[in-house]
Amino acid sequence: MKLSALGRFRRYVVHVLGDYLEYPGDGRVRPQIPARDLLGSLLLGQVLRESSHHAIEALVHSAARRAMGVARPFGDDALGYFTERLAPGPMRQAVVTVVRGAKRNKAFEASRWIGLALDGTGTGGSAAWHCLLCHPITNTAGAVLGHTHHLSLISVVGTGLTLPFDVEPYGPGDSELRASERLLERAVGTLGRRFADYVVVDGAYANAPFLHRVRAHGLHVVARLKDNLPTLANTARQHFEAQPPQQTFQVGADRVEIWDADGFDPWESLNWVTVRVLRYRQYKPDGRIFEAYWLTDWPTAQIGSRALFGVAKSRWEIENQGFNVAKNGHDLEHVHHHHPASLLIGWLLVMFALTLERLYRLRYLHRGSHRPRAAIELVRAFRLSLATAVPCDSG
Repeated sequence: MKLSALGRFRRYVVHVLGDYLEYPGDGRVRPQIPARDLLGSLLLGQVLRESSHHAIEALVHSAARRAMGVARPFGDDALGYFTERLAPGPMRQAVVTVVRGAKRNKAFEASRWIGLALDGTGTGGSAAWHCLLCHPITNTAGAVLGHTHHLSLISVVGTGLTLPFDVEPYGPGDSELRASERLLERAVGTLGRRFADYVVVDGAYANAPFLHRVRAHGLHVVARLKDNLPTLANTARQHFEAQPPQQTFQVGADRVEIWDADGFDPWESLNWVTVRVLRYRQYKPDGRIFEAYWLTDWPTAQIGSRALFGVAKSRWEIENQGFNVAKNGHDLEHVHHHHPASLLIGWLLVMFALTLERLYRLRYLHRGSHRPRAAIELVRAFRLSLATAVPCDSG
């Protein structure tokens, strides 16, 4: 019998994940419902964009349960209990295995450079304090207005295939930079030092300790240059304003001008010999102009100005294809079950589902000359697969 669209996706997931769904690090003492049913439902709920525990409960209590491959129904409380006790380590390792397998299977072969982007965001607000990951929101007078959660995300970028694969929450008294440093250490340790070529980050990361940490892993770093480095920023601005752009080219409907120089002095605490600075000015058809400065340790002999411009622009993938899609399409800001372990599992599941869906849609299905499916087209096909065939009454 021919498999439905959702059935083919389930077969793909089982193939790439191996035995992870059977042995996901389930910490329940006497489980009554198999972990594969609970975890599989959580993943499919994310892919179907029905990610709340109540929505998954409704699906597995309906005729859609058979199409989802779930043996028996369960309630949202079972999902809460399960996610509290599910170990994040095996899930993180499973996603990394998928990402490494994608590189091995030449999913990034059209790209010269593979990048890793890091960034932080707030998510999952609540009126009252509930857990150790809750951070207070205060006004200028110091009054607490509510609470939220924060996490750092790391994603593969610059390859035409944005794959967000791990998150790190901010603990009590924590910061984005410290969480991202832990995240980078773990990612390089699991992916391997030779997986990626560069790390691209916002200006908040442009400090000597972080730049040294990236270099210690054998990676190049491309960071936004802002006024938190006033001496370098002013020197670069004065240098480039005195000369015309070195290159002008089109990117779609936009006109781009580039200035590039690699002889700037590092600031006192930075142990680089020299700093390269790229400036671009991007003209939109509606008259808007965007300008930005970027610093890097990447020599001009290894990467040209236009390629470095593309690397710098890959920074926005973590915003547009990471946070924006996760929040607007996959309920990243929704608190499914307010428990620190459940929150982390929920955030990891969003990134897991995005990575699996993109590899399936843009690489596994996109073989041949046909255009790749849009994400919403695949979601609609999956939802139609949940329908139960009704026999036609010929009378």
